[in-house]
Amino acid sequence: MSNFPLATNPPKTDVTLIENALVETAVALSKESPRKRIISPLHKSASDTLHRMLNVIQPGSYIRPHSHETDQKAESIIVLRVGICFLTFDESGNVSSHHNLYANSDTFGVDLEPNVIHSFFALEEDTVIFEVKPGPYIKKQDKGFAEWAPEENSPEADLYLKQLIELTQ
Repeated sequence: MSNFPLATNPPKTDVTLIENALVETAVALSKESPRKRIISPLHKSASDTLHRMLNVIQPGSYIRPHSHETDQKAESIIVLRVGICFLTFDESGNVSSHHNLYANSDTFGVDLEPNVIHSFFALEEDTVIFEVKPGPYIKKQDKGFAEWAPEENSPEADLYLKQLIELTQ
């Protein structure tokens, strides 16, 4: 994979206004990203105990099913712009549930406990979500990837994402 960043630089100020300019910068970067998504952190460092971020996702971005079992990390996701399909899975890889979450609708977010295997994909271009979960971020411990799900950037990942999309339509 290229050296394209996974995230923008964190803010340096004690108070960070979440403005359209910040979102539009992240949208533009997500369109350039080989992963078709970019994180715009609002927390200052990976060692922070609470992580807040904007995650901008384009259609076709594959988020490998995972859970946050190490340190029992819960997570909340709120859709700010457009929409996602949020999926949960059982231990064997069967889809347990799927929900279309749209900004400005009756169902616009989800809060999940640790150990829930989940994934999501953008339903339309320029989808923006706000995520909150405990830190610190330690790459090797942050996510427990489902062994039955293809790795990101593998030849099987695009086909698997296509199958998930078809299953949820």
